[in-house]
Amino acid sequence: MISLSRQLKLILMVNFVWLMCTNTAVHANDKFAKVQIKPIKITDTIYMFTGAGGNIGVSAGSDGLLIIDDQFAPLANKISAALNQLQTGAPKFIINTHFHSDHTGSNSHFGQQGTIMAHHNVLKRLVSDSKFQPNALPVITYNEGISVHFNNDVLQVAHMGPGHTDGDSVVIWSNDKVVHMGDLFFKDKFPYIDLNAGGSVQGYRDNVASIVHAMEPQTQVIPGHGSLANKSDLLRFKHMLDTSINWMHEQKALGLTLSELKKQGVPEPLAAWSWQFITEDKWIETLYKDL
Repeated sequence: MISLSRQLKLILMVNFVWLMCTNTAVHANDKFAKVQIKPIKITDTIYMFTGAGGNIGVSAGSDGLLIIDDQFAPLANKISAALNQLQTGAPKFIINTHFHSDHTGSNSHFGQQGTIMAHHNVLKRLVSDSKFQPNALPVITYNEGISVHFNNDVLQVAHMGPGHTDGDSVVIWSNDKVVHMGDLFFKDKFPYIDLNAGGSVQGYRDNVASIVHAMEPQTQVIPGHGSLANKSDLLRFKHMLDTSINWMHEQKALGLTLSELKKQGVPEPLAAWSWQFITEDKWIETLYKDL
């Protein structure tokens, strides 16, 4: 038999663990309590939703709703409410541009009624994450891409090869001249390149260059992070990547170490791209490790 003192200890331990879990959940919800999902109208049927995490692309029309990415899990109800302001009904399709949780966190909510699609590698990575239950996983996957005929347009979903991760997709509206870049575009900021998830600095730049080359001048661009953009914004971003890559090649040819480069800092034209998440030091480290 378990002694009374031991029973009390077990009860106290269970209560402590429960309290810690509860506090963690409350803290996570509090973090998003004041987040507002704000719709930005791009065309009569296309919107960009901002909130916390990656920007959401929305197609709303006679065929129903389709969303591209879905931010963090605690925001699912707020995203649904914002969608219902456009039209009633749950999204029929959810496209994940990659696997990071600030773009896929609400999959479990929207996957209950909608069909999730993504690159093969997104499914591979989400399956290995215990937080993602079966209804949060892509059920349609592709290698090079897929076409979605929806709301009187054709959305070309294209896998670009290793860049931000090894499973990035961009979504191009064929008729309306709009593209959702996912995290292949951080407007006015150094990008996060997830080298541990198959990302590539060179591949990232090449992917951006390919999209810029194919893009028409009037195309509107939904970045993974940042405000609604255009081709000029994306081209300027590509030039920053060019400058960064060329600079790092030059520094490594001179034999400079990572610590020396961090002490030296990036060239002046690049300094303004630094931000809280990807600082100069973090960007230098990414370039140094992968080039």
